[in-house]
This record gives sequence, structure tokens and C-alpha cells, in this order.
Amino acid sequence: MSSSVCRRLHGLFTTTKTTSLPKTPKPTATAAATTLKLSPAKSSGPPNNKNLIALVGQFKKASRSSRFRHHSHKAYFKIVHRLAVANKHSYIEEIIEHQKQYPDITNERFAVRLISLYGKSGMFDHAHKLFDEMPQLNCERTVMSFNALLSACVNSKKFDKISELLSELPEKLSIKPDTVSYNTVVKAFCEMGSLDSAVSVVIEMEKSGVEPDLITFNTLLDALYRNDRFEEAEKLWGLMQDKNVFPSSRSYNPKIRALVAGKRISEAVEVFQEMGSKGVKPDVYTFSALIKGFCDDENLEDAKRQYKEMEKNDCYPDPAILRILGKRACEEGEFEFGLELCKEAISRRRFIGLPMMQRVLDGLVKESKMEEAKELMELGKSNSFVQYKLEWHTDE
Repeated sequence: MSSSVCRRLHGLFTTTKTTSLPKTPKPTATAAATTLKLSPAKSSGPPNNKNLIALVGQFKKASRSSRFRHHSHKAYFKIVHRLAVANKHSYIEEIIEHQKQYPDITNERFAVRLISLYGKSGMFDHAHKLFDEMPQLNCERTVMSFNALLSACVNSKKFDKISELLSELPEKLSIKPDTVSYNTVVKAFCEMGSLDSAVSVVIEMEKSGVEPDLITFNTLLDALYRNDRFEEAEKLWGLMQDKNVFPSSRSYNPKIRALVAGKRISEAVEVFQEMGSKGVKPDVYTFSALIKGFCDDENLEDAKRQYKEMEKNDCYPDPAILRILGKRACEEGEFEFGLELCKEAISRRRFIGLPMMQRVLDGLVKESKMEEAKELMELGKSNSFVQYKLEWHTDE
């Protein structure tokens, strides 16, 4: 690269009075030396225990308000989630036990919320204890609270207890399991890897006079395709048709992902076309799977077409797929498309990572596309979402 070009580059990336960047050294005539250095902001560190204690106190005080208890479901979830992340299970118990003094505890829906919070915190024994206490709290137990207990079991990863709950509690408590009950059990078996048991639940449902629904089939299809059990999955499609259960994009996506993973992209495209012929609208995961497949197949043009189709369908890929697409674009020298991806990602607050931005910037500089390179650099410096310090420097 000529010295005049280097001087132009230096002018593009020189600091301004409003930007706290180090003094720019004199550039050399080496394009490879051009770098975009971004340093992540400092982490705020783990939460202070004193602050958490204060938070628990504030929450208990807020709980005195019936309006807060009735309408602040998200607040309950957020504080319990924060305490669970901090591994403060005793604080979670303190908050939930505190709720029992209010008249709301006689309402099953309120009790179900508390059982669910225990489950999402991995505290199944506490959830079970609260379920057992419901009669003493003058709270009726129906299939709704039973299903909450099943979900708490799954969320707490206590899969070994799920069969026991389903086989013993309904008869003992005169509760008839419904579709939600069986779907929770299906999910548990799938997460355990006991796919044969999961499929057998469908037979058990029919014996009990409970019809499987779309959630039942989607859960099973996802598990079967993830484990390359195509033959069994295809049989489920037939059963869905027999029961007049109309598939959704979530039914097709596992099959498309499995075909892509098996490098059978042409078959994945056929499944995508089948969705269209049956009036099933693809979602972001459908498009993302196909984009990955085309990129793996080194077919950037079709990957770009799917990217454009996503926008027409009100979808947008996650950062991982953007990085895959950006990598493919850079490998094929399409740095302007890479710039388009970076700009779109920043505008949508999707952080695609420094390596991709660096690769796009280096490619633009190498092709002497100075204005485009400057645009990317300025975007990184000025956009508060990125929250990184950018530095221009050259290696002597």
C-alpha cells in the first residue's frame, strides 16, 4: 500500500476532541497493520450480599400491598431469578414462605405461582412441600396445581421422580391428569434421553382418554430428530395426520436442523418447500437453519437469499447465525455485505463479536474502500450499545 493511502487511512481514523483515544502514531505502509482494537467494559462483579438482604426486605414490604401481589408477577420472577443466580436459596425460601400469611394463599393460582418459582429455582422439595401444605392453607388442589408440581419437578431436573408423581398422586388425590400433565411427562422423558418412554406416554394418554396435542408431537419430534431417529419421527407425522393435528413451524424445524446437520441441504430445502405448500409460515429458526446449511455448503448466494426472505417474514437472525453468515461472506470476499450485516446487527442491538467486525474492517481496507471502512469504525465508536473503546494504531 502506498504511503499516500496510509496517510488517507490515518486521517479516517484519527481521534477527535470528543473521543478519548490515545495519540495516534505515524502509520507505516502496511495494510495488515491496520487494526480495530476493542476492549470490553469492566464487569460489575457478583451481587453484594448486603444489597440482596436489602432487596429481600424491600420485596417483603412491597408484598403487603394486595395490588402488588395480584399484578406484579414479573417482579416475583425477577427477584427469585436474581437470588437463584446468586445461589441464595435461603432467601428465596424466606420470600416465598412470607407469602403464606396473606389471604391470596387460599387462591390456587397464587399457590401455583409460588410452586413454579420454587421449581424454576431448582428447589423441588420446597415446591412439593408447599403442594402438600395446600389443604392446611385452605387452598384447593386441582390438576392445575398438580401440573405446576410436575413442571417444578422437570425444571429442577428431578426426572427420576416424574413417573412416581404421575402414577401415585392422581389416584391418591382424585385428580385426573390432562394433556398438560402428560406433555410435562413427555418433556421430562425427552430431557432424560428416555425416548422410548416418551413415545409410550402417547399410548398411555389414549388409554386414559386424553388426546395428544401439537405440543406433544412437537416435543417428541424435536427429541427424535435430535437423536437421528428419523424413522420413528416420520411415523409421528402420520399419527398427527390421523388425529387432525395441524403442524407448525416448530414441527418442521427439528427435521430441517437434523437434515442440515447431516449435510442433506437439498432435502432440507424440500421440507421448507413442503411447509410453504401446506401454508405453514416459517419462523426465525427455520431460516436460521437453512442459512447455516447453505453457509456450511459454501453457498453464499442462497444463504443471502434466505437472509433477505427473513426480513420479508418479519424475522431476524440471532448473533450466532449472523457470525456464520458474516464469516462466509468474508471468506468469499464480499466485505460490503459483511458491512451490511454489521450495520444491521448494531441497529438491532445484536452484538456479533469483535472478530467479525475486525475481519470486515480489514477486508474493506485491503480493497481500499475507505469510506465504508470509516463508516464501520465510526459506528463502533459512536454506538452506545457496543460499549467498547476503539483505538487506531499501527505496528512499527
